[in-house]
Amino acid sequence: MPSETLTPERILEATEDVLRRYGPAKATVVDVARALGVSHGSVYRHFPSKAALHAAVAARWLDRTSAVLEKVAAAEGPADVRLRRWLAGLFDAKRHKAHDDPEMFATYMALIGDGASAARTGAALAPGAEGAAAAGAAPTVAGVVARHIAELTGQLTLILEDGVRQGVLSVPAAEAAADAESTAVAEAARRSVEGVARAVFDATSRFHDPAFAPDWEGPGVEAEFRLVVDVVVRGLRP
Repeated sequence: MPSETLTPERILEATEDVLRRYGPAKATVVDVARALGVSHGSVYRHFPSKAALHAAVAARWLDRTSAVLEKVAAAEGPADVRLRRWLAGLFDAKRHKAHDDPEMFATYMALIGDGASAARTGAALAPGAEGAAAAGAAPTVAGVVARHIAELTGQLTLILEDGVRQGVLSVPAAEAAADAESTAVAEAARRSVEGVARAVFDATSRFHDPAFAPDWEGPGVEAEFRLVVDVVVRGLRP
């Protein structure tokens, strides 16, 4: 197959198949190239390393969830209703990944390794990492996970901001000096909403953090999820 016909998307599709078959420890770039009928050099022209390829696979897998939830976050309607729908959509998406594609889910868990806990506590790239990315540093799986979490909490922030404007949700008052300029007050309010968004994300982590996947098929999990969401939404009412 001529290398000109090779695209990043086709490489990622083949990589997912190879990872499902061999797992991340044994799968190699040569295996991916062989599946595509090209040389491994052709793959490296699109992805400079095995680590970069793994990061791209993780991003592709996670972006599917972000794209679905973005539609809920950006939809019209009461924000409290959208918040419930968004949290249910996140739980459903993560659970389907674990149940419908267990090989890829196990591969993803192996790929993120310790990077997942670092991303959960950071929710963003470490200081200086954004500059490194801008300078052309290769993405890492941990960085991809951090970006995914940042995107999700950003969507929650959008819903909460709408809820405050609609008067159906509330967040702690902005902390800014009484004589602060309006822009400073607005920035403080934004930080407050972002903090609440992260708190909501963390409070519901049992229903979307992959570490809890073994519990997602247990009896009563749906009722437990509804109870947690109800407590969260009630706690955000004015």
